[in-house]
Amino acid sequence: MNPPDKAVNQRRAQRKRTAFTAIVTDVIRNEPIGHLGNLSTTGMLLISTRAPRSEAVYQVSMALPTAGRLLTQSQPIEAGIQEQWHAPAATPGQIWAGYRIVAISDADAARLESWLAKA
Repeated sequence: MNPPDKAVNQRRAQRKRTAFTAIVTDVIRNEPIGHLGNLSTTGMLLISTRAPRSEAVYQVSMALPTAGRLLTQSQPIEAGIQEQWHAPAATPGQIWAGYRIVAISDADAARLESWLAKA
């Protein structure tokens, strides 16, 4: 399943698929909201079991594996993300949701860029 055309046309940074399970946690509710499907410096695709609120903003944390050590997690990256679209996935019970990163510290942005360059 592909995201709606609107979401595809708004992408400015190439997203990288994740070959591992990285859980993204809502830090306000302290609960997982999904796992990464792909990631870029400006957004992400999350796969979850429930639909997000349209255009909702979430404060999230995610730990990405360090380079070359898939089982070792780096310091979590925190960001503010806003839902752009969501749709049922091809797998029953799963929802795909596209998010735009709307707030991230300079340090976390640099770590994310570095991680993406090595991924």
